[in-house]
Amino acid sequence: MIVVVGLLGGAAILIAGQSRVSQDAIQSSVIRTPELIDSAWKLPVAATFNADVTWQSNGSRCGPASVANTFRSIGEEETTEAEVLAGTGKCWTGFCIIGLTLDELAEVARTNTKRKVSVLRDLSADAFREHMNRANDPGRRYIVNFTREKIFGAGVGHFSPVGGYLEAEDMVFVLDVNEDYKPWLIERERLFSAMDTIDSDGDKKRGLLLIE
Repeated sequence: MIVVVGLLGGAAILIAGQSRVSQDAIQSSVIRTPELIDSAWKLPVAATFNADVTWQSNGSRCGPASVANTFRSIGEEETTEAEVLAGTGKCWTGFCIIGLTLDELAEVARTNTKRKVSVLRDLSADAFREHMNRANDPGRRYIVNFTREKIFGAGVGHFSPVGGYLEAEDMVFVLDVNEDYKPWLIERERLFSAMDTIDSDGDKKRGLLLIE
């Protein structure tokens, strides 16, 4: 028991240390112009979240939190981290040690929904644009897996739902499940660059999870 607690404590410290980004970097790296954020919340998919995001319970559980928020937006019954993790055998310690890969999160999502769940990786920039053009379709939900380092200059891999796409501005609305970041807008090309990276845990590229 002492060994397990020690390992969990060490994992928590490691996660916190790797993912720390200054508030200045958070504020200066993405777009939060009030008028644009207001417009983004009115997009068809974003509106289903009711301008409300349930924050992840700890630094390792961004994936389950993203699925829980997404399920809530489409009317599924499982709308908490614990409920979406039930029956998966994952993160049973309370921490998703070293996080979940895109494929592992797809398994989590499939366990508690009858909807189609697809892993989209190795996308070209054009294919990513096509998917973002469809991100406002109320019948579709995207969760993006990206590295914070490419956007904020520090941090590790992360999951968050996509709230929609402001086509005229070419910006993606990311419903960040980390309370320190909160939802933000970013140029599509920059988000693609952060997504089009290798997840060292799985040695595969990050990508999108599509639930429809």
